[in-house]
Amino acid sequence: MACQVAKGNEKGRVENGVGYVKKNFLNGLDIPAFSAVNPAARQWLDTVANVRLHGETRCKPLERFAQEKPLLRPLPAMPYDCAVIRATGANGCCRIVLDTNRYTVPYLYASQKLTLKLYPDQLLVYHHEKLIATHPRAYDRFQDIRNPDHIQDLVVHRQHAQQQTFLQAFLSLGPQADLYARKLQEKRLNAPHHIQKIVALSQIYGPEKTARAVEDALHYDAYGCEYIANLLEQRERQTPVPSPLHLTRRQDLLDLDLPPANLNLYEKKSPL
Repeated sequence: MACQVAKGNEKGRVENGVGYVKKNFLNGLDIPAFSAVNPAARQWLDTVANVRLHGETRCKPLERFAQEKPLLRPLPAMPYDCAVIRATGANGCCRIVLDTNRYTVPYLYASQKLTLKLYPDQLLVYHHEKLIATHPRAYDRFQDIRNPDHIQDLVVHRQHAQQQTFLQAFLSLGPQADLYARKLQEKRLNAPHHIQKIVALSQIYGPEKTARAVEDALHYDAYGCEYIANLLEQRERQTPVPSPLHLTRRQDLLDLDLPPANLNLYEKKSPL
């Protein structure tokens, strides 16, 4: 439908129409979501606004529209994109902020400059020309709107980064650490867990002792953090040094006179 710019003396007439919609349609209307507005407005137009007797034209808007419809120009083949474009940026927590609300983006775009495309019911997030996130738009305040896929990807990324950090610390223990790590991958189901535990043991017992335990465990084909812990604990145990024997009794009491042994007992033959 063609749109005409209202003149100064007609602005009040235009505002009256807006006021009619606010007071008659929107006043007291409970809208659970923006997507419910169009069906409700269609129902209100068909049952109230378009079938009433208009105060200015003295005819029903529905009848007047039937007269004007053949004179209207056709609508464009593609609907007009009424989105609002804004530049934004994601923070280090993979969030963008709009009207105090936070929306997640994939972790790859943390701290990146992004573009927002805002619609009344949703928002689209672009990195250059690539669409990276879509969210329903929230009109409450201080909400954290999350896409579960974004959160899961971030958790997996952080776990992988943490595993790489522990692996680098483990490989720094010595030349045999790389071979031991590869054997762990073959022998144990959760090799990153064992590597993390061995790195923690190195912080307790020291890198040199842990590296020696790794070499010994490799020699014995013992793969796992429990074997390394056992070797380290065994070596930490101090073997007590035997002290000199001190006799606490008097020397004269230790001088005993014993009769000579009688060996005749062994010469007697036992009866058959």
